[in-house]
Amino acid sequence: MRPRFFSRTVAELITDSESIDTTPRARPRPGLLIVGAGMMGCEHLRVAHLLGRAHIAGIHDTNAQSVQRAQDAYRRLTGEDLQVFDSLARACASASVDAIVICTPNHTHRRVLESVATCGKPVLLEKPMATTLPDAQAIVTLAANHPTFIQLGMQYRFKAQYVDAFHEVKVKNSLGPVQTISMAEYRPPFLDKVGQWNKFNRYSGGTLVEKCCHYFDLINLMAEARPIKVFASGGRAVNFLNFEQDGHRSDIDDHAMVILEYQNGIRASFILNMFSQELYEEMVVSGPLGRLVASEQASFRPTAGSRARLQVEVGGHPDYDGRCLGYPAAIEQSGHYGATFFEHLALMDRLEGKPVDAATPEQALWSMVVASAAQHSMTTGQAVDIGEYCADQGLDLFAVE
Repeated sequence: MRPRFFSRTVAELITDSESIDTTPRARPRPGLLIVGAGMMGCEHLRVAHLLGRAHIAGIHDTNAQSVQRAQDAYRRLTGEDLQVFDSLARACASASVDAIVICTPNHTHRRVLESVATCGKPVLLEKPMATTLPDAQAIVTLAANHPTFIQLGMQYRFKAQYVDAFHEVKVKNSLGPVQTISMAEYRPPFLDKVGQWNKFNRYSGGTLVEKCCHYFDLINLMAEARPIKVFASGGRAVNFLNFEQDGHRSDIDDHAMVILEYQNGIRASFILNMFSQELYEEMVVSGPLGRLVASEQASFRPTAGSRARLQVEVGGHPDYDGRCLGYPAAIEQSGHYGATFFEHLALMDRLEGKPVDAATPEQALWSMVVASAAQHSMTTGQAVDIGEYCADQGLDLFAVE
């Protein structure tokens, strides 16, 4: 049985990372192919090198500037040149490639995955899995018929504050039965990406799909039930109002408020603001015994670190007044405050045949269902019945139960 990611604490994850054997092995380490050498592609290069359980067999990207930046980054890490494949088919077929990491722009995920899948090798597919629900379900179907695994890049579940928050709620039952869940993210605007694809709904899937599928994944996992209704309000207030690329005006949203109802009666909310100076995330979970607050204060400034904190407001609890938590500096600085490191650790374990607690295609699909329905609600101004919306999208709910 696949373990649930909240079965371990941050302290246990750190212990696991400290026990990793990084000495040369008698057999070659697995070779990773990075497809898409932009910001996330370089993060995967960096994390794989830090973890030391795989080597980078090469990269493939059609953008020359991205290839050069990845090459420069790899030389800084290793002092060696990076293998660059000019053909995706040849890259996937290479005997040096054991697993493939796809981190191309969102709207290309289905097409790239379908090309990659023909080689039958394990895949880590970055979030969101797609930009539309039909494409997302097609990926779930593809994964079900794939000869090996497809892991989804929902790495926020490995952030320190959420690891321990879930352990408190799901393992220790510190709050009693969950009744309400609230999440929020305040952050600066979208960063620059190749071709500025993340400034347009048709390429990104919309802000709630591109950025917030992480949070809907966490809310779904905490609720442990299917969402049945969503209402969202939001739009464009500050960011990219006059931005144009290739004659097209940006239409990406920069703020939203979302309300969710689940089959088991749990209610949840999510707030997004993307015109803040600094980064702040928060999860608040309430039950009959009290509430839990998991938070993170961070920054895009290179000299600023992150501060994660957990508070459990339950009488007599040792963390009633809160405690700070986090990962060792080298891990935290490698990407997404250490979350990508443990995502790679799960990937390596799975390549070795061990059960892992990483996101499945079905879980990624349900984060997409919520995000897409919320995006639709913002457009129409109406509450969305999840079942009806999925049926309208041609999504067979019974196929992903």
